[in-house]
Amino acid sequence: MPVTRIDFPIDELTRPQTEEEIQRQLAQERARLASMMGLDSGPVRHFKRPVERPFGAEERGQVTILFGGLTWKHERVIQAVFEGCGYRCEIMPVPNVSAFQLGKEYGNNGQCNPTYFTVGNLVQHLQTLESRGLSKQDIINNYIFFTAGSCGPCRFGMYESEYRLALQNAGFEGFRVLLFQQNDGVKAASGEAGLKFTVDFGMGMFNALNLGDIMNEMIYRIRPYETEKGKTDEVFNSSIDALCKLLRERKPFEDHEDLPEWMAKKIRANKGKKWELWVNSLGKVREQLYGNPYKEAMAAVREQLNTIEVDRLRVKPVVKIIGEFWAQITEGDGNFHMFEFLEREGAQVLVEPIGTWVMYMMYQAKARAAARRSLEAPYKKVQWYELHKAAVNQLKFRQKQWLFGIGERIYARQYQRVVHGLGNVAHELVDQKEMADMANPFYNQFARGGEGHLEVGKNVYYTKNQLCHMVLALKPFGCMPSSQSDGVQSAVANHFKEMIFLPIETSGEGEINAHSRVQMALGEAKVKARMEFDQALKSTGKRLDDIKDYVGEHPELRNLFYPVPHRHGYAGVAANFVFHVSDLMNGKAKLAKVPAKPVRKLAAAAA
Repeated sequence: MPVTRIDFPIDELTRPQTEEEIQRQLAQERARLASMMGLDSGPVRHFKRPVERPFGAEERGQVTILFGGLTWKHERVIQAVFEGCGYRCEIMPVPNVSAFQLGKEYGNNGQCNPTYFTVGNLVQHLQTLESRGLSKQDIINNYIFFTAGSCGPCRFGMYESEYRLALQNAGFEGFRVLLFQQNDGVKAASGEAGLKFTVDFGMGMFNALNLGDIMNEMIYRIRPYETEKGKTDEVFNSSIDALCKLLRERKPFEDHEDLPEWMAKKIRANKGKKWELWVNSLGKVREQLYGNPYKEAMAAVREQLNTIEVDRLRVKPVVKIIGEFWAQITEGDGNFHMFEFLEREGAQVLVEPIGTWVMYMMYQAKARAAARRSLEAPYKKVQWYELHKAAVNQLKFRQKQWLFGIGERIYARQYQRVVHGLGNVAHELVDQKEMADMANPFYNQFARGGEGHLEVGKNVYYTKNQLCHMVLALKPFGCMPSSQSDGVQSAVANHFKEMIFLPIETSGEGEINAHSRVQMALGEAKVKARMEFDQALKSTGKRLDDIKDYVGEHPELRNLFYPVPHRHGYAGVAANFVFHVSDLMNGKAKLAKVPAKPVRKLAAAAA
């Protein structure tokens, strides 16, 4: 069949042209598109971070450092460390919905709600200072804000810019922000040196984080079982006061004052040498970690906590909290007052310490170094002339792993010491290698963003080891890393059929809806806890009244510090307690020794 040829008319644009004409038409089209998109307003001006006035040592006596966003237990001990090192410090109020709305008003659209809450809370507090009679310039000159910063695939890395934009829009342009970066430590947003990171300040913060973590976990473990309502809050307020007094007023170690005279003379004679700095620094570390004031303060706290009496026969579901860092730790409108709500509904809340995040970062650094080993020293047959290079690479790798391992052991050991010093009520830090191994079938440990594999790892760990009845994941609305984790959690839930897992997205609105969803899941957890208790009681062959009578005859069983062994497969406090009391009644176990009732009051010890 013959092919018909069709000739199309060739217009001006499709005719062959010179290179000069082609470039001219391209330039015209670019200009037209730029004009249409509003991009032809002038020359390109790239963004540059504004230079802020640095925070210098000469301002310590007049500048007040603002910070917040943690629990009140953490914030008060951190404030004490700041003040003990010579800084003026003030805790920000707990962010509320009004702060959230201010953050939306003065900030960019599309941010996650921790940004809106924290940015709006800062603006709200500065406006409150202004309403008390301070001028904007006085506030800018005499206050700075201390907060965390980060990089990575999350909007958390944009917090600094959001603070600056909101402050500028609210009329506080020039207000200074100090960032604590994951990789860079403490520095001003302009890059200038900010706080002086001394040994006393660093070790004080280390102690403050551990004390805040452990006291925070203890209060949630104790309060659901207190026999005298309100006693736990009263005692913990007094206890935190004592710890703050220690951190604020303890005398720092100085080699020429606290060492034996012969050693101090030797140091003075060799003043200026490096070993003097090492001796003084090591002395400060030892005094901060093992000094008598630290031990005495923890002993005084134990003594006051010993006045709390508990009833472990109350059947309560244990709810493990996981999720995005800020949402799972704040205690206000930012997570719909979720911990308070859970306790009102009859649950025991199992919170997560900041120490887990610290251990996670150290583990990640160690694991990434191991993963990069093949890049720095490829696995191949090493020639004789490459032996030296291979040995150097191997030595560097081993040294790096050794240092990370030492850091992990020291942190875990010191955390364990504080847990023990405060009566072994809180639990020790979970091994990060075990957590990563549990998460690995579902979530790669090197996937970055948010808490990485931790959300999945915690869910599997606490479910597989039957340490809770329900896992509640709290995360901000639209949080990218947590949304990614939630997608994986469906596979986890399919694998563990007994799991009760509920993700809740928090925002400035929707509290009633969130509480309703939690109530429904908590109903299942209550049934699970009750069935577990009934099964435990039935297996002992005892009546509940007999158990109660025995506990009434032995007051040490109502002591807060009485150690109740954990029975594998039983998460509830009441179920484990029934097993132990039954063993005591059958003569299979002996009553453990507990501290005697205190003779003196903590208030006198802290005075």
